[in-house]
Amino acid sequence: MVCDNTTAQSLPSGFGLYLHTPFCRSKCPYCDFFSIVPAKMQEIGSYPALLIQELRQSAKSWDGPLTSIFFGGGTPSLLPVQGIQEILDSACATFGFADAIEISLEANPGTVSPRYLDQLRAAGVNRLSLGIQALADEDLAKLGRVHSRQDSLNAVNAARRAGFDNLSLDLIYSRPEQDLDKLRGEIDQLVQLQPQHLSCYGLTIEEGTPFALMEETGSLALPGEDAAVAAYRCVHEELSKAGFNHYEISNFARPGYECRHNLSYWRRRPYLGLGAGAHSLCGNGWGERLSVPPDLALYRQRLASGMATAESIEVCDQQLAMAETLYLGLRTAEGVSDAAFSHRFGRSIAEVFPVAIKRCGNRLKQDYGRWSFDVDGWLLYDHLIANFL
Repeated sequence: MVCDNTTAQSLPSGFGLYLHTPFCRSKCPYCDFFSIVPAKMQEIGSYPALLIQELRQSAKSWDGPLTSIFFGGGTPSLLPVQGIQEILDSACATFGFADAIEISLEANPGTVSPRYLDQLRAAGVNRLSLGIQALADEDLAKLGRVHSRQDSLNAVNAARRAGFDNLSLDLIYSRPEQDLDKLRGEIDQLVQLQPQHLSCYGLTIEEGTPFALMEETGSLALPGEDAAVAAYRCVHEELSKAGFNHYEISNFARPGYECRHNLSYWRRRPYLGLGAGAHSLCGNGWGERLSVPPDLALYRQRLASGMATAESIEVCDQQLAMAETLYLGLRTAEGVSDAAFSHRFGRSIAEVFPVAIKRCGNRLKQDYGRWSFDVDGWLLYDHLIANFL
C-alpha cells in the first residue's frame, strides 16, 4: 500500500475512512454499485468482523488520526449496531479520531426502527444519510425501492428523536413522467422535513443495469436533454431560495453542514476504503489508487489467508495528480486554490493548463485566487473537464 513516488510533497496527516457494505434487501434497477442480496442473514452479521480484520491489517500503512468515517453501500443500515460499534471502537484504537470527527452512515427508510436509530446514535454515528429518492409511492415503485413514503417520514422523525441533528436526504429527479411542477412540489416537501443536507441526482442509465435493458427495449423513456437541464436548474433555484448552498454538482447544504468526508474526496485528500468493492487513495508521493475487487467470496478468502485485500490500479505521476486535482476540485463551488496548487506542484494552474482554461471560456472563472465553474459550467461538466484530462 506504499506509493512508489516519494519525491512529491506529502499531504497533511490524517485521512478519511470509507467502509463499504455490499448488501441490500433488493437490487434497485438503476444501481451499478457493488451490492448483493445475501442468501443468509449470517453473511451480514459476520461482515463487521471482516472489516475489523481488514482495518487492523491496514494499520502499518496508514497514519491517523481519522478525520471522517463513512459507512456506504449497499445498505449499511442492515448491519447490526453492535457490529458498527465494534468497528468504530477498533478504528479509534487503531488510528485515533480527530477532534469533532464526522461519522456518517447511509440508511434506507424501512430498514431502520426508532430503537435502531437510538442505538446507532449512541454508538457514535453523528451524521445520517437517508436514501429517500422519491416521495410518492408510485414513483418509489418505478425506481424499484422497497420502502414507502410513510417509511421515509417515519425514518426522518425517528432520526430526529434519536438526536441526529445532521441529517442528509437523497433525491433522484429527471424520472419518467416527472414535470417541473411535480419536481418543485417534491423539493418543497423535502425542505419541510428540515434536513441539513440534500443530495440530488438526475436519473442516469448505467451500463449493465435493468434500466439499461429497459431503455434499450423501449420500455423506459427518460426526459430529453432539454428537460434534464431544466430539472437541474429547477433543483438549483428552489434549494438556493430555501437557503441551501449548492456546494457541489449534486449536493446542497445548510451553511456549515457540507459533508466533510466527501469534501475530502473532492480536495484529493487520502482515504482508506475497506470492504469488498471499496477504493482507496494512498496519500504518499503523487498518490496511488487501490481497489478491493467487488467479489465477496474473494474478499473473505484473502482475509482468511492473510493476504492484502486491495490491488493497486494506478500509480499517479505528477501530471495525473494535477489533472485529478482539477477534475475533482472543479466539482465544488469552492473550486481549486491557485496558491495551494502552486505550493503542491510548483506551478500555477494557468501555467500547466493554458489551453484547457482558454477552451472553457467564461464558464471557468477565477475569483479571489480560486478557479471554479458556475452552475452553467456544471451543466457542461463532462465536456469542459475533458479539456484538463
